Amino acid sequence: MAAAAAARILRLAPRRIQVPKTSPLAALSFPLPRTAPIAAASGRRQRFCAVAQAPAPAAAATGAAGEAVGEFRKRLRVADVKGGEDEGAAWVGKELAVRGWVRTCRAQRTITFVEVNDGSCLSNMQCVLTPETEGYDQIDSVTTGASVLVEGVVASSQGGKQKVELKVSKITVIGKSDPTSFPIQKKRASREFLRTVAHLRPRTNTFGAVARVRNTLAYATHKFFQDNGFVWVSSPIITASDCEGAGEQFYVTTLLSNSADGGSLLKDIPATKDGRVDWSQDFFCKPAFLTVSGQLNGETYASALSDIYTFGPTFRAENSNTSRHLAEFWMIEPELAFADLNDDMACATAYLQYVVKYILENCKEDMDFFNTWIEKGIIDRLNDVVEKNFVHLSYTDAVELLLGSKKEFEFPVKWGLDLQSEHERYITEVAFGGRPVIIRDYPKEIKAFYMRENDDGKTVAAMDLLVPRVGELIGGSQREERLDYLEARLDEQNLNKESYWWYLDLRRYGSVPHAGFGLGFERLVQFATGMDNIRDTIPFPRVPGSAEF
Repeated sequence: MAAAAAARILRLAPRRIQVPKTSPLAALSFPLPRTAPIAAASGRRQRFCAVAQAPAPAAAATGAAGEAVGEFRKRLRVADVKGGEDEGAAWVGKELAVRGWVRTCRAQRTITFVEVNDGSCLSNMQCVLTPETEGYDQIDSVTTGASVLVEGVVASSQGGKQKVELKVSKITVIGKSDPTSFPIQKKRASREFLRTVAHLRPRTNTFGAVARVRNTLAYATHKFFQDNGFVWVSSPIITASDCEGAGEQFYVTTLLSNSADGGSLLKDIPATKDGRVDWSQDFFCKPAFLTVSGQLNGETYASALSDIYTFGPTFRAENSNTSRHLAEFWMIEPELAFADLNDDMACATAYLQYVVKYILENCKEDMDFFNTWIEKGIIDRLNDVVEKNFVHLSYTDAVELLLGSKKEFEFPVKWGLDLQSEHERYITEVAFGGRPVIIRDYPKEIKAFYMRENDDGKTVAAMDLLVPRVGELIGGSQREERLDYLEARLDEQNLNKESYWWYLDLRRYGSVPHAGFGLGFERLVQFATGMDNIRDTIPFPRVPGSAEF
């Protein structure tokens, strides 16, 4: 009785989701499975957070004599001055020191304007210098890209672009920059060019804003899971197993020499009698790879700590030279014990709504920049994620929707084939008017071995969360907790069960229903910033043929 209850998948009454009137499919509707409410999973689980709240300031610790213990004095930055609603008006008359990099320098007859940015926000601090300013004899070195320390008094600005400026009493050039060779100039540069100078592109408005939003998304990710009782687990980067079973992995080996003359000759690589690489002579005595996912390792800790998440780098040796693929990227992978697919979808929905709401509330200046210069309407699109219910659709209904659209796609649409990006974007952008869509219950032949087989024997309890512009953002499933089913799936996909002995052990000793999902962090950054190419969402992109910096 208890085992049957533990293994069940929630079955809820169907409902009908209407297609928006603006859609060409407005005449169609589909019976869809009713899922748990957005902010909650099943009744036995804790509610997921739905509102982003700023953390309360921590009280300073004091020693026996009352002095501060381990005190770190936060340096005042431009964002602290200009980031408030008054844009710095409250600082008028106060002394201020700004450390940063020169964006522009405009010299007039008796006055010089220097725009300094310290990276804390999009806004520059306009600094006003005169020949009486201490250090003015260095003005020829105050060029774009130079690092400076400027000290002075905040004053109301005479211009209309900013409310305050700094009347400089002293300027110090910390690091010079040759204006004839510095590649980041005032004129706009293409993103293709900026990828060739990835070590300098954070100094541009666009990539500074991307970096700050990426940081805030990472912070909000940890905050969401920590506030909901999840434990962060460090999954290994080097592994001997293939989570996805696709074989697109990078080898980790010491069999090749690290010498400066170009490495080992083929004849020097240890080989077996039949001519294969002798991995027993390698560092780990077996083939080892860079991880493609932390999921399998995460499941081990979910089997002891209940709810966990991993957040770290993953690697795919997939030769896809597209705007959607990276060879190195970060993954967020939660695992929920005593959970089914409905719990998984509820967690994914709540997480996405939380982090999107968080950046809208805490990155307003950067989001306004993206809305103006990168993707007009991005703020409205993100607000839709926070405020609107997600559409739930079975894979079978999604295929029928695509076939009924009469649209000519580049890739074929047929039950049993995986959905391509063009199909996913059509569903979320056209068929449902820009709303996020969750598609569930995929054919088992196109999904990974670890996904739980449904009662129909043809599909698995898997789901993909689709969003406009990106397509699939999140992919998840209820994991197969039944040992015999899991072993059969490994055999079906010709995977070596001996390599997964430890993973099978989880089903031998106290197995429970559990579920989880994976989210490519760079795709989330791409979705949140409107950047067209995923290579512009990570500091140093790794793609086929390129591993610079």
